[in-house]
Amino acid sequence: MPADYPDRRQANYALALLLLAYILSFIDRNVMAVLIGPIRDEFAISDFQYSLLHGFAFSMFYIVLGLPIARLADRHNRKWIISIGIFCWSLMTCLCGAARSFGTLFVTRIGVGVGEAALSPAAFSLLGDLFPKDKLARALAIYSLGITLGGGLAYVVGGAAYAWFATMEPMVVPGWGEVSAWQMTFVAVGAPGLLLTLLLAMLKEPPRRAGLSAAPGDHATLADIGRQFRAHRRAYLGVIGSLSLLSILGYGTMAWYPEFLIRSFGVPRETAGTQFGAIFLVAGSLGTLAAGWCVQPLMARGHGDAPLRIILGIALLWLVPAILGPLAPSSSLALLAAVPIVFCLNAYYGVGVAALQFITPNRMRAQASALLLFCTNFFGLALGPSAVAMLTDFLFQDDAALHQSLALLPLLVCPLAALLAWQGLAAFRRAEAAV
Repeated sequence: MPADYPDRRQANYALALLLLAYILSFIDRNVMAVLIGPIRDEFAISDFQYSLLHGFAFSMFYIVLGLPIARLADRHNRKWIISIGIFCWSLMTCLCGAARSFGTLFVTRIGVGVGEAALSPAAFSLLGDLFPKDKLARALAIYSLGITLGGGLAYVVGGAAYAWFATMEPMVVPGWGEVSAWQMTFVAVGAPGLLLTLLLAMLKEPPRRAGLSAAPGDHATLADIGRQFRAHRRAYLGVIGSLSLLSILGYGTMAWYPEFLIRSFGVPRETAGTQFGAIFLVAGSLGTLAAGWCVQPLMARGHGDAPLRIILGIALLWLVPAILGPLAPSSSLALLAAVPIVFCLNAYYGVGVAALQFITPNRMRAQASALLLFCTNFFGLALGPSAVAMLTDFLFQDDAALHQSLALLPLLVCPLAALLAWQGLAAFRRAEAAV
């Protein structure tokens, strides 16, 4: 690495810890996807009400708090911000296992979102100071593996944990009463994050680097950020707009594809979670790495808009398998189609984050990243699971029509996402050259 960057071992160690934190964050937020049936039965709720727990409750403060936390990350010690966030979301995941009502579970899911809001904006800023530009896209692709590894493990570990606890005699806590298998699953997946907090707290904070003509300690004002976004608005619209739309399909698929296998083909719950989770781990990780590794070779050939070109291609390639998978006549064909679906589902995000770093000065990267997270999570987390549920409950009005909802959604979002990426290509090249 260049002399003014931390040595390779320090940078890679920090990347490993941040990746582990990201993995745990996705396990904790997505484990509910394998607990849909037990939670619905426990509280007698509909698909739409469940989607509020899975998406809206988590995202309502996760989205809003990301912006002020990002301003803190651009000004203060980022490792402490991340450490406090990990402790909070892990504790609240464990407390999801203490929920006795829909309202209590809703509140604890809010708490998970509050804690997780601290991670990615600060992590993106840290990685920008740990890795030089020619290695940053790949470092961000590795960090983004947290989505695929954590998302996949949420299904695999969550399904296995639930199945294991379900075979045991119900646990009775003195003064509290019986704790069900789905509640114990929350405790099991939340506890490891409490230990990771200690490792993150001991991480060395790297020095900040200047962006444009700014001195390392110079802080960007909101007016500075506004001028940056206005000057390159089509480039930012291309990145943030396309990722926001693709995140609707991504989070909707993650939340409901295992349940579609259960409802349409009678696949056992633990089997659906394990099979989809295995695909998520392998195909998702390959998608994340393949897209991230393509950025630098394309840029070396003179394509300054390489990240946005890749996002455009992903939006178009995703469309066909996303439609055909839910309409497959058998579970084996549905799982086969899930391979390219999950590949594309995880390929776009790391590239999008890298794209934002390439066109944004250092002193405002955490806040720009928080805006990206705000938009992708508002559309993805808050609307993705609910979009599928609303199509099922209000358009088709039949729980058994879940597969039709999953097939309709990509037709609504993929073409528009591709269009937004295409319109931003020239502007992205200009913005990238200006940083």
